[in-house]
Amino acid sequence: MVSTVERVNCFIITGFLDFIFFLVDVAQIMHISILIHINVILIAMLPMFSSFRLPRVVPSIAKRAFSARDGLNFYGATKEDITSLLKEWKQPAFRAKQINQYVFERGITDFDSMNELPKDLRAKLKAFYDIGTLTLVSEEKSKDGTRKRAYALKDGQIIESVLMPYDDGRRTACISSQAGCGMGCVFCATGQMGFSRQLTSDEIFEQAQIFSTELKKKNERLSNIVFMGMGEPFANYDNVLVAVRRFNTDLGIGARHITISTVGIAPRIRKLAEEDLQVKLAVSLHQANDAKRSALMPVNKRFPIPELLDACRYYIERTNRRISFEWALIRDQTDTEETAHELGRLLKGMLCHVNVIPLNPTTEFGGKPTQKEGVNRFIDILAEYGITATPRTRRGNLLLMPFAFCVY
Repeated sequence: MVSTVERVNCFIITGFLDFIFFLVDVAQIMHISILIHINVILIAMLPMFSSFRLPRVVPSIAKRAFSARDGLNFYGATKEDITSLLKEWKQPAFRAKQINQYVFERGITDFDSMNELPKDLRAKLKAFYDIGTLTLVSEEKSKDGTRKRAYALKDGQIIESVLMPYDDGRRTACISSQAGCGMGCVFCATGQMGFSRQLTSDEIFEQAQIFSTELKKKNERLSNIVFMGMGEPFANYDNVLVAVRRFNTDLGIGARHITISTVGIAPRIRKLAEEDLQVKLAVSLHQANDAKRSALMPVNKRFPIPELLDACRYYIERTNRRISFEWALIRDQTDTEETAHELGRLLKGMLCHVNVIPLNPTTEFGGKPTQKEGVNRFIDILAEYGITATPRTRRGNLLLMPFAFCVY
């Protein structure tokens, strides 16, 4: 039997390797020469991994990392996994459908409440699986009904998710793809936090599943999902796409109701164009020339505007789908008439839409949001170039929200 210490050691090593793989991924994306530094780190850490049992483990870390009954996450199990497990337990095949109906259609996340299942099967499932791993730390609710939540992951990292209700019946979840973010956008509170780690596909999926479950209990349904929370989705590409497909198959949310937002990682935009997915793509642009955009968004130094727009045009050509460009209106910086004309010339003729969003102020960035008159003037100028633009309401205005663009 694997001891708690050994499991914690495995957890630490896995986390360390995940961090190394992230650095390699960033190196591929940003063309930063960090492989030499990674080798140095690995050599320095080699003595730690000379045996499976690390020399010392802090008890508080062990307690935080693993609960007394640390089961597998049910949200990480495929239908095939569940079917195979039930077959091993000599249960009829229809039980797998029953279990999935309980969790994903009826929103029941307690095996003891699945009354149509035999008592002994409920006990086995409860011992084998945990239904979810996110722990609610805090919740705030705004006057417009927006709910912002902070969740603790099993390793103690904190992520946030937002549920936004609309008068037309839409219920949109704004979810995170990473703990923190390494892109460093100067106006975004998450970018100012720095990167901690990638989220697994299960952790991404669970954020939406929790909201879906709660809405079903009120005879409502989760209708839309936007990746506009913490993190850069395209820096966690594979896990994000696994979660996206599960939103469709397990939660019944159509791909066209799922929006992936990116700071503009051009190769991943091209890669998404090759996927058999009809998700919406939103690109954070925020400035119309390289010098100004690089000052706001360091990623522009690697993928300047011409390269980014080439990737966007390729995406449009391959998918025949419109791209949304996100534009934060920062008073006297990104909202001037000169800037609007520059953006109009840049995007003229492209199958696109511009979402103009008054800045969400953060404590670390001194910019101020544009007033209503400036928003309307900016939109009118874009219309002169045949570009449609929509002012987006900043949801949850009274909340201390770290997200830049939870707006859908």
